[in-house]
Amino acid sequence: MRPWLLEARRKFHAECLAGPITETKGVPSIADVSNRPSREIATALVAKIGASKSHAAKPAGQTAGAMFETATQNFVASCFAQLLHLRPGSFAVERGQAISQFDQYGHLDALRVLAIENKELRTLLGTDYLIKPDVVVLRRPEPDANINKQQLLVDDTVAQHTALREANGARATLHASISCKLTIRSDRVQNTRSEALNLVRNRKGRLPHIVAVTAEPTPSRIAAIALGTGDMDCVYHFALPELVETLREQDRETLELVETMIDGQRLRDIADLPLDLII
Repeated sequence: MRPWLLEARRKFHAECLAGPITETKGVPSIADVSNRPSREIATALVAKIGASKSHAAKPAGQTAGAMFETATQNFVASCFAQLLHLRPGSFAVERGQAISQFDQYGHLDALRVLAIENKELRTLLGTDYLIKPDVVVLRRPEPDANINKQQLLVDDTVAQHTALREANGARATLHASISCKLTIRSDRVQNTRSEALNLVRNRKGRLPHIVAVTAEPTPSRIAAIALGTGDMDCVYHFALPELVETLREQDRETLELVETMIDGQRLRDIADLPLDLII
């Protein structure tokens, strides 16, 4: 009997190969066509997880990115539905949500309004804090009936500010921010790190999980995001065991770099992501 998560991972790969990852003349779209190692690694990697639609037209960059976000959203959402016995609560996995709508970042809305009305303040603050993560996991506040299900824990006299109580008029809590990068280029690395740092600096309350998911085949480019500390919890590769196997078969020196990131808890497989987000 195959584990459910293994099947969910297979479906995630199938969705990636049906949309954002295509092939042109045998070269997957995640490869840097001007880089021979990238082409060779990507070709072998994709062959290990299935056949992409070589006859399909390659999606435009932004379109492919959006399709990868959707595939990631669908995977995380389906996994969360199976893991609620480990983390009970009313969770949702969504795209296109600004962080200012969540409890930890609700004050940014007021800041935005003030900036609109004040040119000097607008110049000073800029817009970097107005983040809209690719995919978010949110937790809705709970009605008192749920909190008091086993016994009377709260009423109108206690716990009047916690974001977990719906009775307090609380917004949903941002549980996780997931940055989705189909591929990694130098111009995209700083943007990912900047968003992560703004999530850390601008919060009031609990820090959400901050992670990145990528299908990038080149280890040095993965390392540009994964190495270092403080910006993100971890980077998740869409097919890490297959990437390691490919690098070993091709006798790539960059295998050591990938193993360093894995051993240093900076790089994990996509199947690890939902379980890590439950923590």
